[in-house]
Amino acid sequence: MSEKYRNSFLREVEANVEEGEWVRMCMQCGVCSGSCPLGPHWDHPPQEIFMMIRANKRDEVLGSSSMWMCTSCYNCIARCPRELPITHIMHGLAHYAKRLGLVPKNQPTQKFAQKFWDNLAKKGRVNELKLGLSLYFMNGLAEGVKTSLKMQKIGLGMLKAKRMTPLEMAGGHGCKDKKGFQAILKKAREIEEAKIAKFQQA
Repeated sequence: MSEKYRNSFLREVEANVEEGEWVRMCMQCGVCSGSCPLGPHWDHPPQEIFMMIRANKRDEVLGSSSMWMCTSCYNCIARCPRELPITHIMHGLAHYAKRLGLVPKNQPTQKFAQKFWDNLAKKGRVNELKLGLSLYFMNGLAEGVKTSLKMQKIGLGMLKAKRMTPLEMAGGHGCKDKKGFQAILKKAREIEEAKIAKFQQA
């Protein structure tokens, strides 16, 4: 393998993207794209993304909305003849693009992912009520009120089924060791930053 090839975008993906080292194993059969329920709506289906990575099309890949279309249904992984962790790679590419500030504008799935993470990271457990409300009002007050009224029957059903409790309304459950949880997140960020710095120095 030539040094020029080793210094390509493929090498960057291998170093910085979850399961990125598997990209080179794609044989371009297209089974993943044919298995994806949202396949027709992607800018580039997975095997095309992998081909573009190997072709050094960095800007096209990281600026694409394709990675943000993945719903984690795992059809692609279940059917891939080489058992590539395609879902993990797509999420890894999305995460890497976000770290680099290359997320396409007005990407709704990225907004959801950020709100979910912000909610989870506070106490180590998701507060479904707060997450739901933040999503309802994501696009403004009027849209939030409209969505809340539309979903009121579901909300009442959740109250009756004790899926939404006074404790959740007051702040929700948290994990037992919040300090330990925050320490884990801090360490993970340090490891990520060290990986990026190491790659940039190479």
